Amino acid sequence: MSSANQAQREKRIIPDRLETPFRRLLGSWEVLLFGVAVLIFIANSFASPYFLDAWNLSDATFNFTEKALIAFAMALLIIAGEIDLSVAAIIALASTAMGYAAQLGVGAPGLVAIGIATGLACGAFNGILVAGLKLPSIVVTIGTMSLFRGISYIVLGDQAFGKYPADFAYFGQGYVFWVFSFEFVLFLVMAAVFAILLHRTNFGRHVFVIGTNPLAARFSGIPVERVKFILFLLTGLMSGIAAVCLTSRLGSTRPSIAQGFELEVVTMVVLGGVSILGGSGTIAGVVIAAFVMGLVTFGLGLLNVPGIVMSIFIGLLLIITIALPIVARRLRHARSAA
Repeated sequence: MSSANQAQREKRIIPDRLETPFRRLLGSWEVLLFGVAVLIFIANSFASPYFLDAWNLSDATFNFTEKALIAFAMALLIIAGEIDLSVAAIIALASTAMGYAAQLGVGAPGLVAIGIATGLACGAFNGILVAGLKLPSIVVTIGTMSLFRGISYIVLGDQAFGKYPADFAYFGQGYVFWVFSFEFVLFLVMAAVFAILLHRTNFGRHVFVIGTNPLAARFSGIPVERVKFILFLLTGLMSGIAAVCLTSRLGSTRPSIAQGFELEVVTMVVLGGVSILGGSGTIAGVVIAAFVMGLVTFGLGLLNVPGIVMSIFIGLLLIITIALPIVARRLRHARSAA
């Protein structure tokens, strides 16, 4: 018998024990990431005596909630094979619009509406260019990243908008119950909403199919362009909501607000197990990744680590999380071909 025939015969052998759902769960990226989060939590508790204070832990959530809100929508967009690098600039433009309105005496409800509407308008603009004109999303959103933030710099210059209504501060500084801030409760609610949207609806299944094979999705009758347009709308919407929370928390608006958020949002999504190539990922992974990044940055902050070191860490984390699945896939292919 030739070696080729022997190899084919071995591939047809069925294992005595099939992998159970429990064993698949233990081997999932989300479980591994959860273990990393627990280890970071334990390490932080030993590294600083102030870490385990309930109010300090509550403050730690502010390190990731605004970015995580955008990451939920970004996860769906990346799973569908697209990306939006203009999210931080959308925050800047939405914050500028709210700041300008606040100077005219608009109240808190009006400011919230303006911030969300600005985010939706920016998301619609990106969606028209990508889904309507079929331009590459990475090129489009790099361009709109400069466009949106450039408008903020033109309007504000070196100035800053302040004088927000007192009740507007609740969205970024208020607490719903005890140490649970409004932002953290909003983060939990949106995590549940996006988990249901992605994993329990036909729309979510369409997102996965488009990311896996957009041509097959079209032949299956899925409105690919419409789905992508909606995804850009969702990303703009969540960026507008994040702008409301961030502006409320800071109490002022500058054109440099949210600088670098796009890198941290993409890192959060990819660290959560969403494939940068599209077609796979979970909201649960993004939630755990948000906690991991929040715990790391808060722990480093308690140890007085400079901000530039945190930026280096986030950049390295993004490279590693993108490279690991690709290297692992190549190793599996090489092993199966041997």
